[in-house]
Amino acid sequence: MNISYQPELLFVDGRFHQHYALEVSSDGTIVSVGPIAQSRTEASIHKLPGRALLPGMIDIHSHSFQRALRGKAESRRRSGPDFWSWRNIMYRCALALTPEEIYDVARMAFLEMALAGITTVGEFHYLHRTPTGSPYDDPNLLAKQVIRAADSVGIRIVLLRCAYVRSGFELSPDPGQIRFLELDAEKFLRDADTLRNEIAAMPATVTFGLAPHSVRAVPREYLRTISSWAHSHALPLHMHVAEQPAEIDACIAEYTLTPFHLLDQLGLLTPDFTAIHAIHLQPGEIERMALGKITVGACPTTERNLGDGILCADELIDAGVSIALGTDSHTQTDALENARELESNLRLRHLQRAVLDGRQGEPLPALLFDFATRSGARSLHVDTGTLEPGKPADFFTIDLSDCAIAGSLPEELLTNIVFSMSPGAIRDVAVAGKLIVNHSQHPQQVEIIEAFRCVQQRLGAEL
Repeated sequence: MNISYQPELLFVDGRFHQHYALEVSSDGTIVSVGPIAQSRTEASIHKLPGRALLPGMIDIHSHSFQRALRGKAESRRRSGPDFWSWRNIMYRCALALTPEEIYDVARMAFLEMALAGITTVGEFHYLHRTPTGSPYDDPNLLAKQVIRAADSVGIRIVLLRCAYVRSGFELSPDPGQIRFLELDAEKFLRDADTLRNEIAAMPATVTFGLAPHSVRAVPREYLRTISSWAHSHALPLHMHVAEQPAEIDACIAEYTLTPFHLLDQLGLLTPDFTAIHAIHLQPGEIERMALGKITVGACPTTERNLGDGILCADELIDAGVSIALGTDSHTQTDALENARELESNLRLRHLQRAVLDGRQGEPLPALLFDFATRSGARSLHVDTGTLEPGKPADFFTIDLSDCAIAGSLPEELLTNIVFSMSPGAIRDVAVAGKLIVNHSQHPQQVEIIEAFRCVQQRLGAEL
């Protein structure tokens, strides 16, 4: 039987409506969205008094194993002063985890996402090998551990299988990267195709994409080979680009081209492509990004934490470049914090308020919420991010009496959600019509946290 969810307020078509219902079929698809009085089908009524219902948010860029790093890398003594030294403690963490621990840590990351209203994750997965660098009997074992974790939590996942070939141009091999490396492009594609076919037989909440790590980690011909394969299968293609100034210098030294000029030359700048970070941009690159209709994956909480820099979101938006959001290193798991920081950073840079307001013809809160929903769906090729008939019923509800948003008028509620609300206000979360969080609790929450605590206790002695 269908279920008719009837909250006090329902967010659709860019605003909150009273006396609206979201009707969901038994297969988790949205049947209708509209006034309760117009509903004509027989459905079980699920009233949600005192709650607002919104489309589930989308996290396009996650390295779930890095959730184990939280609290371990906030000291110069331990992790050094910059991104490049931080990587060393991240590598130690990657080397230390067993396959089962990778599952436990991923479950913790995905649980935290679910409790924050995130219903879809793009997992940029580059742990492939054993800690000694040898292959597992199943070369996709660790990817499947992450998929299993997402299934356990109930979150939708796009597994972005990452290619990682080298430390960088004219750099010696780094032993910390030994679990990442897959040196042969054809072997990488065979393993990727095997995983793609296996995922095709899994539930619809699991899909597949490809992720060459970066221009420093994947040389040009390897990149050309695997990106052509991704294009032939119409897959989402994600890549770290221009996160640090040193990457630009190395790319110019190797190819006499800046990163985006190189990617454009290779034909990567298409609507299927998402450039993660894209902070340190060179002249002419925004225009190339706009012509290709790519997406930029902004990760402000990680970019703040690592001292990466500030995304020029205003210039990108004005040029017509789409922006989506990711948590990246999981120093903080809050899609709305990423959204508000995108704007806050620009206020500090320009000494102005509401810098992004009115861009793309949208009020500021709606624009930022779109980055956390619609834009993420576009980047990951998932049919979510909005509440429309025929789409999966991925949504979350919030408690209208939560202190951060209490008293909000319907016309100002989205503003207060985007700029003031914390994940603590979220009460229910559904993926494909199934409630995975009910009254702010996940059914496996205690078990997941306890397993993660055990991993952290062991890692504490090693890192």
